Amino acid sequence: MLFFSFFKTLVDQEVTVELKNDMEIRGILKSVDQYLNLKLDDITCTNCDKYPYLDAVKNLFIRGSTVRYVHMNPNSVDCTLLQDASRREAMVQASK
Repeated sequence: MLFFSFFKTLVDQEVTVELKNDMEIRGILKSVDQYLNLKLDDITCTNCDKYPYLDAVKNLFIRGSTVRYVHMNPNSVDCTLLQDASRREAMVQASK
């Protein structure tokens, strides 16, 4: 649940999603669900010469299992909040 709550804090911010097939898509993160499926608006493909058919697409749903990396602006990450949440989750896992 840590990553789910973390990605919920990134809603309405620009992210670049790298898929397992080496496609990179940049867009505004609109929603994320518990399976880490992502919905992006105003997308652009960073390697459009390889995937020209994505020029016509503006909104996209990405299945969480196809994501390799999510790149984001480092200024949009609250490190102290992330560290606290990691500690809390580790304490919960240790108590089980």
